[in-house]
Amino acid sequence: MTSVKLNVAVSVALLTLGFIANAQAQASDMTFFVTSTGSGKGADFGGLAGADKHCQALASAGSRTWHAYLSAAPAQGSSAVNARDRIGSGPWKNAKGVVIAQNVAELHGANNLNKQTALSEKGETINGRGDTPNKHDILTGSQADGTAYKDSDDHTCGNWTKSGEGVAQLGHHDRMGLKDDEPSRSWNSSHPSRGCSDEALRTTGSAGLLYCFAIN
Repeated sequence: MTSVKLNVAVSVALLTLGFIANAQAQASDMTFFVTSTGSGKGADFGGLAGADKHCQALASAGSRTWHAYLSAAPAQGSSAVNARDRIGSGPWKNAKGVVIAQNVAELHGANNLNKQTALSEKGETINGRGDTPNKHDILTGSQADGTAYKDSDDHTCGNWTKSGEGVAQLGHHDRMGLKDDEPSRSWNSSHPSRGCSDEALRTTGSAGLLYCFAIN
């Protein structure tokens, strides 16, 4: 009887170690996530570099380089920055190993990004429409094709440096909105925010979260 119990205990231990090893392997293979937290200052990340740093810090382990999926307007003699041009070439997998998109074209076409797959760096589901609180408005500052806006209006909260007045374009990670139309289903370009502060972002269902992609 003791021998049987010992064998069972060993089997359980081996299975547990196997599950842990598999989870760790999937996490190390992760190349996409939605941030579990925002900047704490609304849409102000200290610019693109600060947003990338936020992604990098949350990803923690591994040797990958992470960039936030954000566009930026021309400023101080620099050209506009397109979110689609700063995220690498893919493929991108979430923390559970599910492929979001194979490449940039698929990401901006028929991708596999939705509430069930747009997981945090911890492998957790992000609240969406119908949840309390709703956090489905993800900061992007981008048009549907992943490019920066070409007009003179603010779509990036001052290139991600404002936490008060301003506007940021948002996407719905859960692909749901007030209507059943393309903007409501857009993961990266659904509607503008009502401001750049945490309070203003919350009014439409945002926690100031970002999409993060491994570029290598």
